Amino acid sequence: MKTIITTVLTGVILLAGWAQAAPAFKPFQAYTRPAVSLNGEWKIIVDPYENGYYNYRYQPFDQMEQPSRNAYFMDAKAKHGGDLIEYSFDDADSLTVPGDWNTQKEKLYYYEGSIWYRKLFNAPKIEEGQRSFIYFGAANYRTDVYLNGEKLGQHIGGFTPFHFEVTGKLKPQNNSLVVKVDNERHKDGVPTLNTDWWNYGGITRSVRLIVTPKVFVRDYKVELENHETGEISAYALVDGAGAGQEVRLTLPQLGIDETAKTDVDGVARFQTQTVGTQFWSPQSPRMYQLTLRTGSDRLDDEVGLRTIETRGKQILLNGKPIFLRGISLHEEYAVDGGGRVTSAEEARHQLQWASDLGVNFVRLAHYPHNEHIVRLADQLGIMLWSEIPVYWTINWESEATYQNAQAQLEEMINRDKNRASIIVWSLANETPVSEARNRFISRLAAHARELDDSRLLSAALEKHYSEEDPELAIVEDPLAELMDIVSFNQYIGWYDGRHEKAARVRWRIPYDKPVFVSEFGAGAKQGLQGDANTLWTEAYQAELYRKTLAMLEKIDGFAGTSPWILTDFRSPRRPLPGIQDEFNRKGLMSETGTPKAAFQVLKDYYRQKAQEPRALENPSESQ
Repeated sequence: MKTIITTVLTGVILLAGWAQAAPAFKPFQAYTRPAVSLNGEWKIIVDPYENGYYNYRYQPFDQMEQPSRNAYFMDAKAKHGGDLIEYSFDDADSLTVPGDWNTQKEKLYYYEGSIWYRKLFNAPKIEEGQRSFIYFGAANYRTDVYLNGEKLGQHIGGFTPFHFEVTGKLKPQNNSLVVKVDNERHKDGVPTLNTDWWNYGGITRSVRLIVTPKVFVRDYKVELENHETGEISAYALVDGAGAGQEVRLTLPQLGIDETAKTDVDGVARFQTQTVGTQFWSPQSPRMYQLTLRTGSDRLDDEVGLRTIETRGKQILLNGKPIFLRGISLHEEYAVDGGGRVTSAEEARHQLQWASDLGVNFVRLAHYPHNEHIVRLADQLGIMLWSEIPVYWTINWESEATYQNAQAQLEEMINRDKNRASIIVWSLANETPVSEARNRFISRLAAHARELDDSRLLSAALEKHYSEEDPELAIVEDPLAELMDIVSFNQYIGWYDGRHEKAARVRWRIPYDKPVFVSEFGAGAKQGLQGDANTLWTEAYQAELYRKTLAMLEKIDGFAGTSPWILTDFRSPRRPLPGIQDEFNRKGLMSETGTPKAAFQVLKDYYRQKAQEPRALENPSESQ
């Protein structure tokens, strides 16, 4: 195992322009820590002209020594009848956090721009020497955060967590937390201007106030290095400690109780071995209690132990070949109006639908999903693919855009590196081959391996056809050499001919690596009946699935697939009235969870694949 701790700044850089990217935040394993919830009703001001951020000369208020009280983050109140304050959070409309603004207010359905949120709260009792942090699960896309009129910092990126230390900044009562969220799309952004999903704005994941001791376990990683020997390595990053701080690691169900001391960077490293370990797998998702202690701090969590690797054209889980029976999924829950997934209950509902299909694998597209779903996948035994939104045509030449993508990669890996369910980090989706693009993603790949070399790397590539033979499909991309599995999207029968074409296509994929088909599919309006040759009908979609699955079975090294997609989802690229109505209709279920005919086709296929020898996991086999 190669462990590299990357030291990053605790704060953020104020942006001179949208292309400039802030550094990644320090990792903070916060999910299991006690916290005060700041969720619920927040007052809001919609600010399309950003009057609360800039003066009439377009100068940012938060870069002035004495900002105007009309800067919204000041949360000012008129002191007398002659005091001109042109806003009021107290009398403003409200939104629920976590949640997107698009589906909470009809007038905000298409809105892209800035909205200011305000939450008043009392501080919990904080003892002398304790520290306090405000932690955001995610907000889309640029987030500026202020506490009691003081700027805490800024975060860029819509799907990864960030936090600010507020030690010494809290009042016992009536703290004003003001958050400006701007979901405007930008050419230099990650993702860029053009996507095929809805640009939900808002504070879309939970906000919490966390209190810790002065010295606390900020981050950790536990990894099964070898399933044959039972060798386990771990580290803990202790904040506030220099060299010599004692850290105790226990996994009582495995008989592990080890101590180590921190180095000058506050990192304590452990190397141990266990006998009789039951490894995590889809058939038996065994989780172990873990505790890290240092000084007065204690961090409790659960971890699964497993290895994932490739050998030739096989994917090996705990040393055994496995076939990935997958489905793709967006973080959208359209039942009862839906929008962005906001709770563990909604995430569980999504995974239950996937489980009903017979999957052992879910591709979380096209960005890091909420932490609820990856932890539920740990418990349910569902393997995951997690990716960053380097999607279609990013500004490959921009260093700031690269740094933005790298920061999101770091934040994704830092949050989820202990989740046994995640077996693939994905770096991009359907990106056009060019020298600039190759350099950009190659750098991401190298950085991902530095951060975590215990998982597979991939990217959803594209196919092309031979110039000499229009029915010879080729997957050949410089990035494939850098990846552990060759993943690609293909839409034969939808954007590429009709479904009967699948029977004629042959494949050339010149890599001794597992082949994973990360997308295929066709649109269908749930309930629309007709013959199998008529587009948009359930029958056409079902027939495309039958023919595509038969075609994929002929590919040498075919190791799995995640068809596009589990449920219909919102997209402004899909305006066809009466059919799409601003939904991408490639789901195997409607947006409200009603299965289409193709759902049963894929379910039957996965039932058969689960009986094949190479698809059988053997989780009961211990060393």
